Amino acid sequence: MFQALFATSETIRRFIEDRIGGVATSGVVPVVLNTPQEVRSSNSSGVSIWLYRIIRDPDRLNDPPERLAWNQVRPGPLPLRLHYLITPVTDNASPALGSPADEQLLLGRVLQLFHSHPVLRGADLQGPFIGSAAEIHMRLEPMSLEEITRVWEALEGSYQLSVSYEVSLVNIDVDQEPEIVSPVEVAMPEYGVIVSG
Repeated sequence: MFQALFATSETIRRFIEDRIGGVATSGVVPVVLNTPQEVRSSNSSGVSIWLYRIIRDPDRLNDPPERLAWNQVRPGPLPLRLHYLITPVTDNASPALGSPADEQLLLGRVLQLFHSHPVLRGADLQGPFIGSAAEIHMRLEPMSLEEITRVWEALEGSYQLSVSYEVSLVNIDVDQEPEIVSPVEVAMPEYGVIVSG
C-alpha cells in the first residue's frame, strides 16, 4: 500500500500522544508530524516527530514474490527503513511546557515508551494499518556528532535535544496486477547442484 509512510507516522504519533500525558503540568502534550522548527515558529509546544530520511532495506530487497494462488504471484514490495527525529519543543511562554527540564522529561518518556514497546502492532496501529498484520519495529539509532549536525543544518536551526529512531518492516506494495505463472509440474533432482563445504 502506498499509504504505508503516513500510516507508520500516524501510528507512532498516536502511540506517543496517547501515553505521554501527565509529563507536563497541563497533562496535554501535542504530538505533531511537523519539523521542530515549524513547531517552534508557531509558538507552540509539544513533541515533533519528523520523518527526515527514507532508505531501501537492503536485508529484504530480494524477498521472494508472494504466491496468491497456485497460478498467481505478486512481486515483492519495496522494503523501507524510515528515520524519525523526535524532538521535544518547549515554549517559555507556555505555562505547561517551558523549560529544559520539561524537554528532558518528555524525551525520557518517549525513550521509556519505545524501550518498553519496541514493536507496534494490533491495537496500536492507526490509519490504513488498522486491522492489518503490520508490525512497526522501533530502534533507537545512534548518531555521530557529524550526522546530527547535518540533520540540524538541513533544518536551518540551532541544535535541540532530540533522538533518532529507525523504523523497519515498512513496505510499499507494487502497483500492478498479479502475474499469471505456471506451477512446477515435474521435479528433476538429477539436475540439482551439490555444493561441498
